[in-house]
Amino acid sequence: MFIKVVPVNKDTHAQTRVQEITSFDFASKFHIAYVTLQEFTRAAAIYPIVFLEDKAKDEFRPVVLLGLTPGTNVFVDANGQWQASYIPAVIRRYPFTLVPGGADGQFIVCIDEASSLVSQTDGAALFDISGTPTQVIDNVKRYLSELQQMELSTHAFCAFMAEHNMFTPLNLRVRESAGVKDIAGCYVLNEERLNNLSDELFLEIRRKQYLPAVYAHLMSLAQTERLVKLREGGQGAGGVENKKILATPAETANG
Repeated sequence: MFIKVVPVNKDTHAQTRVQEITSFDFASKFHIAYVTLQEFTRAAAIYPIVFLEDKAKDEFRPVVLLGLTPGTNVFVDANGQWQASYIPAVIRRYPFTLVPGGADGQFIVCIDEASSLVSQTDGAALFDISGTPTQVIDNVKRYLSELQQMELSTHAFCAFMAEHNMFTPLNLRVRESAGVKDIAGCYVLNEERLNNLSDELFLEIRRKQYLPAVYAHLMSLAQTERLVKLREGGQGAGGVENKKILATPAETANG
């Protein structure tokens, strides 16, 4: 999504303007989008929520599936319009993002200068004639700061679930007109282990207010069928066979 990310600077971007998002063509090639814990409830009504393992960082991150094939987002139509009532926050924040700013743990507001939304003539100015940040910058800072806080709580949720060996591989077998295609590499929370939690651990999950996210995630998996139908033009020509394996601790990542 991001091509040329640079820090927002009053000297560099004195004349820079940003247009409102009227087309989501920039996201049409992305078949996944990261989501935060706070988005689970709304996202679950539309998208399958699964987890990807970042082996380099030894952590899991939740994503919504926007398509079953890399390079295809079935929720963006030919006119660049998003065909769903909820759009992930990571998509809505474009062309802005936060990047680590140094050892002090601070983050810097950055912009994708290669975005078609960034212009010298059209849109809302980032800085006024005196070089003072406009309301656009204030809004972006507030939005990105809130998103960063949500990402921290999401990281804590995933770390907790990984610590208690709750993740298990999910294998999907998609029936297509051309045959059967296996989709692997995703993880889900293991229902069998959830159903066999000790009373103490269950109460801890409840105290941490993780239960709504857990239930939303599990219910969202049924939305995979929606992806098949959208890809097939709404004709429902395909189908999904859930081949989830309840792995043993030794077979599960971080087990």
